[in-house]
Amino acid sequence: MPDIYIVAYDGSDASRRTAQFAAERAKLAHAHLHLVYVLEWSPYSFLTQEELAERHQRRTQELERATQFVLTPMAQELTAAGYTVSAEVRYGNVAKTIHEIAGEKNAKIIYIAKSNDSGLASRLLGNVPGTLIQIANIPVAVVP
Repeated sequence: MPDIYIVAYDGSDASRRTAQFAAERAKLAHAHLHLVYVLEWSPYSFLTQEELAERHQRRTQELERATQFVLTPMAQELTAAGYTVSAEVRYGNVAKTIHEIAGEKNAKIIYIAKSNDSGLASRLLGNVPGTLIQIANIPVAVVP
């Protein structure tokens, strides 16, 4: 079974460069790329049953749109270029969810774009690449 490389992908130019960078390395290693898009979703709220049903419907629609308009085009482009690619969208804390997926897939490395956050919130709360570097038990490649 080939090695799996996780690629954090959100459709941005930076994540596109990251996917292409990871693809070049995967080709050399005959590895499989697994594109991951994580949508932030707060589980903490007090809602009525109707609001919960509406929220669940909205969540399902967001997952479908993210798959159709963000992940599928990149996966198709990489597949057409000869790479072996899979993709998935999940809800959750971005860094923790990417880390979980890497563990589930027994991935060898995580590729992620450098965060452009430079504000106070990023300094206080951290950013996704920084958090991944702290929690991951496999290498994390941060692509500028």
